[in-house]
Amino acid sequence: MGLLSFWEKETYYADNDIVIIGGGLMGIWTAIELKERNPSLKITIVERHISPLGASTRNAGFACFGSLTELLSDEAKMGTDAMLHIAGMRYKGIQKIKQFVTEQSIDFDPCGGYEPLVNYGSSDVLNDKIQYLNQLLLPLTGVDQTFSNATNRIAAIGLKNFDQLVYNPLEAGIHSGKLVNGLTSIALHKGVRLLNGINIEGWTENNHSVELITNQPFQLKANKVVICTNGFTESLVPELKIEPARGQIILTKPISNLITKGTFHFDEGFYYWRNVGNRILLGGARNSDFDNERTTNFDGSNRIENILTEFINTHVILNEPVEIEQSWSGIMGFTTDKLPLCKSISTNIVAAIACNGMGVALTPIIAEKVATTLAI
Repeated sequence: MGLLSFWEKETYYADNDIVIIGGGLMGIWTAIELKERNPSLKITIVERHISPLGASTRNAGFACFGSLTELLSDEAKMGTDAMLHIAGMRYKGIQKIKQFVTEQSIDFDPCGGYEPLVNYGSSDVLNDKIQYLNQLLLPLTGVDQTFSNATNRIAAIGLKNFDQLVYNPLEAGIHSGKLVNGLTSIALHKGVRLLNGINIEGWTENNHSVELITNQPFQLKANKVVICTNGFTESLVPELKIEPARGQIILTKPISNLITKGTFHFDEGFYYWRNVGNRILLGGARNSDFDNERTTNFDGSNRIENILTEFINTHVILNEPVEIEQSWSGIMGFTTDKLPLCKSISTNIVAAIACNGMGVALTPIIAEKVATTLAI
């Protein structure tokens, strides 16, 4: 590429107050939050790919805060208070999204969320669980019935081979690409710089600044650095022990007379699907092969794709054989305790990563924690 020009040094590659590594939802929300608090900050987002590479534009397009079985599972693992804290962050994050972008601009569809169940127990057992969670969630959502028993609607919404059904009116579908694109436009409008195609390979640090080593014949300098690399953090900060998790997704060809509408979760959130017009988008099943799905390799496995295809045939009422038109993968990041991470790893470097599969809802709120941690 040759030496940088004077003009480039004064603009694209000028010294920064803050460099954010990673141009996905976590990085974009962090930039927006910092600019909201201090518009004079010089901020650059560095993204190694042409578009964000990870899960931000490769997810299933859900605005959700946890299905009934997922929240109960979280409670069993982390305790009631921690579960409610995380669920509250997710719920607030969804509300914050709607403050920054219009619902129309991101195809926000307040269709509600469903969770079908198999072998869960009697109707009384389910109703008791619903009542229990509704009481816990009332202060968060302000709704008496966050969850309700909708078992009598299984066939009406185009599902089969399930025993029971839970409904949540507060969840929605979104267009993930339009969300990231819209937020990026907001960040750019606020004066944030975005550099694509630059990979950060390391850094040197003194008491007052960080010099980032890149894959290009130049370095970037900043007073502070925020690492928002989520499932790809291992190569930069292995001591954080962020576990990558591949989420595979399939999209069917158009299905005539499709009656399945809404967003759906199954098996503690390990399966998730929704309609995109008259198509079915279905993802997950990594719990059937945890070891091989613990990867940053975007190439999906035939085994998972076959499991997902069979799931559609088994559980969605169709008038014709399902045909898969497209498939892809996103890479998520998981902490050992399933709690989101916002942590200072040195004097001038903060890591904000690992939303544990809930990045759409959590990143707006974690960004606030980043800004507080940086104290700028």
